[in-house]
Amino acid sequence: MSITAIASKLFLPRQRALERHYTAGKALQREVLQRLVAKAGNTEYGRQHAFASIRSYEDFVRNVPVNSYEELKGDIDRMRQGEADVLWPGRVKWYAKSSGTTNDKSKFIPVSAEGLQGIHYAGGRDVVAFYLRNNPGSRMFDGKGLILGGSHAPNYNLPGSLVGDLSAILIENINPLVNLVRVPKKETALLSDFEVKRDRIAREAMTKNVTNLSGVPSWMLSVLSRVMELSGKQHLEEVWPNLEVFFHGGVAFTPYRKQYEQLITSPRMHYMETYNASEGFFGIQDDPQDKSMLLMLDYGVFYEFEDMATGDIVPLWDVCTDKNYAMLITTSCGLWRYRIGDTVQFTSLNPYKFIISGRTKYFINAFGEELIQDNAEQGLAYACEQTGAAVSEYTAAPVFMDEKGKCRHQWLIEFAREPQDLQQFASLLDHRLQQLNSDYEAKRYKDITLQQLELVKARPGLFNDWLKSRGKLGGQHKVPRLSNSRETMEQLLKMNA
Repeated sequence: MSITAIASKLFLPRQRALERHYTAGKALQREVLQRLVAKAGNTEYGRQHAFASIRSYEDFVRNVPVNSYEELKGDIDRMRQGEADVLWPGRVKWYAKSSGTTNDKSKFIPVSAEGLQGIHYAGGRDVVAFYLRNNPGSRMFDGKGLILGGSHAPNYNLPGSLVGDLSAILIENINPLVNLVRVPKKETALLSDFEVKRDRIAREAMTKNVTNLSGVPSWMLSVLSRVMELSGKQHLEEVWPNLEVFFHGGVAFTPYRKQYEQLITSPRMHYMETYNASEGFFGIQDDPQDKSMLLMLDYGVFYEFEDMATGDIVPLWDVCTDKNYAMLITTSCGLWRYRIGDTVQFTSLNPYKFIISGRTKYFINAFGEELIQDNAEQGLAYACEQTGAAVSEYTAAPVFMDEKGKCRHQWLIEFAREPQDLQQFASLLDHRLQQLNSDYEAKRYKDITLQQLELVKARPGLFNDWLKSRGKLGGQHKVPRLSNSRETMEQLLKMNA
């Protein structure tokens, strides 16, 4: 019997418990809310907002305001300085460094011991539970997992307190037994210089029996490219013949899928999407035939959803399909009714399944077109399919008015494989966006409000160079996909000259 067959038995109880996600979603969420409020009742925040009097969701809404990072920043900084019982009971030692707000370069998200075990690690275990359920012939534990991580540093020099990428915090605190089935070694995984780390990871991993990959698609692709350079092979399965799955998250997979399928041609290869962020672990692709993800309802996360059209905030049991919602979370890390910045659309309510539609900040609505990231991903996928192209990175922003008084969207795209005709690619993308988004279509009508989009080809490595110039190469850092502002676009165009 294989090691995986033996290990799979350990996941059977959890696989049975996960069935409640399909039958009792509302009850699971009510239980989570009661547990979080009761646990934090004696914190400073709990006393300020009368947690002891909360008996229902309606009480919770009356007592607790909606928060952005700015509202919680002062309390979080006090926690980072070592104060206890502020937003969550006890002292919180770990802080996940995330992309900044309008006022700060970085956000520091608390990661409590309860959150580390009951949200982040719980999500990782459930990903494996679902994968083994769907693939009973798996041999993933008979080899090693290549897991990418970021780096961390001391937090205000407090003993045992760390700040850094969430992935680095997870690696630092992981059960030592897991290190027996993963590569690279811990010291390599936590290096801060991504270019040095990329080479070392590739050299350490290429001689191992790697069966599974975990990480952000863009950074993983960079590491795998280095593996191919060093090995001289054409396809990844020539290096790792037992490779069977890539657990991916952090950014949309659509722009990278073709590149992975060309790199890994094995028909036994699987791809499984997760929705994990610095703030928590929220969703898992439980069905390989369905691109939407199951919302994870029994971790230390209570969800609310803000209708992007009306501003109404509702609990999970009042959501509808096909609406664009901004997600609010209350967690066992001390985030209370916190706007995470992501938008989702539900594809099913029984069970609760969803897709990530974009970011509250990553959209273009300069002319009433309301173009969201999901539109962009689908449009690019269509244009690539029609032309045989492959996109590595992209960003888009409005051109408010040029010297001829014309307005349009400008797309800066770095191709892994360039189309023969860039103008044809631009036309196909523009046409597909009109099909996907009626507001964009209306603004494009007869070129009255918006002209056809403009495509600018980025030089190879432009986006990585831009991230490096901002000290954000590797880890959890992402390129802003869509923006109403031209700030990022202008920085990139200047470097592209």
